[in-house]
Amino acid sequence: MPMAADDIAAMIRAAIPDAEVEITDLAGDGDHYAARVVAPGFAGLSRVKQHQAVYAALGGRMGGVLHALQLTTAAPLKD
Repeated sequence: MPMAADDIAAMIRAAIPDAEVEITDLAGDGDHYAARVVAPGFAGLSRVKQHQAVYAALGGRMGGVLHALQLTTAAPLKD
């Protein structure tokens, strides 16, 4: 059974509480999503480390319950 977008966002926010999370269903099938995650904690981390933090938040569901996730991560821009 595919994951709901709200469930994906909730898992990411639970692990990265200060994150702004946007989830988009790319194919309308509940199986292929894009996630944009912006978090202050990403400052100074490589893109790989940022992505690893998001994947860790999903608790091993990537490739199983969650088939595909196009991921964009960033730290917020400073004023």
